[in-house]
Amino acid sequence: MKRVTLILFCVLFTHQIYSQKLVINKVEPPSWWTGMKWNNVQLMIYGENLKGIKANFSDSRIKIKKIHDAESASYSFIDIQIPRNLPAGNYTLTISKDKSTSKISFPILKREKGIRHQGFSNNDVIYLLMPDRFVNGDVSNDSIPGYYDSMQKIPNEWRFGGDIQGMINKLDYLKDLGITAIWATPLVENNTFRSYHGYSATDFYNIDPRFGSNELYKKYVEEAHKKGIKIIMDHVANHFSDNHPWMKNLPMKNWINGTIENHLPANHHKMIFTDLYADSSTIKHVEQGWFVKDMVDFNQENPFVQNYIIQNTIWWIEYTGLDGIREDTQPYNNQKFISRWAKTILDEFPTLNIVGEVWTGESDFLAAYQKNTFLKKNFNTNLPSLTDFGLRDALIDFVTGKGNMYNIFNVISKDFLFTDPNQLVTFVDNHDIERILFLAKGNVDKAKVAYTILMTTRGIPCIFYGSEIGMVAGRGHGILRAPFPGGFPNDGRNAFSAEGRTEYENDFYNSIKKLINIRLNNKALTTGKMIHYPPVSNVYYFFREGDNKKFLVIANGNEKESNVDLSLIKHQFKSKTNLKSILSGEQITLGTDFKINIKPMSAEIYLLE
Repeated sequence: MKRVTLILFCVLFTHQIYSQKLVINKVEPPSWWTGMKWNNVQLMIYGENLKGIKANFSDSRIKIKKIHDAESASYSFIDIQIPRNLPAGNYTLTISKDKSTSKISFPILKREKGIRHQGFSNNDVIYLLMPDRFVNGDVSNDSIPGYYDSMQKIPNEWRFGGDIQGMINKLDYLKDLGITAIWATPLVENNTFRSYHGYSATDFYNIDPRFGSNELYKKYVEEAHKKGIKIIMDHVANHFSDNHPWMKNLPMKNWINGTIENHLPANHHKMIFTDLYADSSTIKHVEQGWFVKDMVDFNQENPFVQNYIIQNTIWWIEYTGLDGIREDTQPYNNQKFISRWAKTILDEFPTLNIVGEVWTGESDFLAAYQKNTFLKKNFNTNLPSLTDFGLRDALIDFVTGKGNMYNIFNVISKDFLFTDPNQLVTFVDNHDIERILFLAKGNVDKAKVAYTILMTTRGIPCIFYGSEIGMVAGRGHGILRAPFPGGFPNDGRNAFSAEGRTEYENDFYNSIKKLINIRLNNKALTTGKMIHYPPVSNVYYFFREGDNKKFLVIANGNEKESNVDLSLIKHQFKSKTNLKSILSGEQITLGTDFKINIKPMSAEIYLLE
């Protein structure tokens, strides 16, 4: 009996020693840089038995400021300070507990020089693409062991296989089109269902292997820069996937808002932050509600979460050299935190730009989200740029027949609400809303009018992949995000080339390419002064003036020819009554009556000569 008891004691004692062994699995961020303003870094340690650990670096110049035990023994947080003049190198972090020790190599890198962090502006034309639906440049990563998508058998919801190599392969196509900046939907790991869309991260520090690797993404940025194309990263600070490993073992209960079983649903009242009469409970609901039930809401009041999100953003920007950020679901974030996040990022990278997705077509609500707004005291998002859903809605209402030219004029007339309307990202369609030619029921003339206004008015125009060839697609996310013809094995044709496009596609492509070229080669149309007039009989016209050039844009929203009377604004012409159509090359001279005929459902861009 004594022997049995002794054996049992030895087994239990051995198990206790083994179960208390220190294990380190991962450190985030995985590296940092010398010379950063953010040099007080909080390391998130993943492993086992991490409560009560001690830590030190091989170089005493790297200070351990504080070690924080998490609620779960599988995590610990270590605050370190990196001297800004520290030589670059691999430094050893030693973590110990009782008699157990683990050593980790932590690279502190030299900051790279060259073409980096350029920002984007109204001098650019952005191209929005969904990597999975664009081009499959490497079929070997189409299927990866350990990565399974439960929707892989559902038509239009499965992964098509597009990837970063495909994006690299088509940089020349985009450059030839005239694109100067690319916004790709998120590329970080989404090991969950409907994984192609990228907005449900399961790893914030690694590219999804079905898209490529961190190294390949960095190469993509570098190759784009060589061709004069900027890169905008789609970033999600608000939420992550319920399949993230955190959800099996949270660092702390308040890492997230609520629980899988008990949380607030989404609240879409984006006007709440400038509403003078809003109750704090409504604000809480907007900030803490889960966007959808399988996207877990970060608790951004938690200082450890705040550090994690800020550092992750800085890490990607510095690692890749990318030029801008598109912040997903901006109003659903904790507004105090996301404002601090934006300020911190722009303090670190002053030449960068950030555009916030604020899905509202009402300018008075949208404008309050631009930095330094005068619409409400003590509310400043620090966001330089916003998505202009107001102009988008007006342009789409025009092509569907729900609205007219006055709606477009009316939206632009409200630009006084913004601190900088030139920083608005303008568009007619994107990855969340039906394509313009679907909504226009294939009316190409209406779509061309909308694009002409888009390319000649204020703001930063953005084109959705495939729309440049007149892709129609259909209703529903999986359908409107159709694969680009010619981007995938066994495609019957290649719409990336003129030979592979239909006559209809080439006509539309050539029109879009010409509009982009006209815009980018005339500063009056990018940064110039704008003077517009209330539409008369559904005809909208405006001037763009700059760089010693003056353009007149006239958009006829009627199905019949319009005789436009410009006599009331003849002072704008002065002695320049010779007009050259930039689209057709036709030369006309205004008569003494200052009237001009505009073809049915068309738009003209005239250079005053």
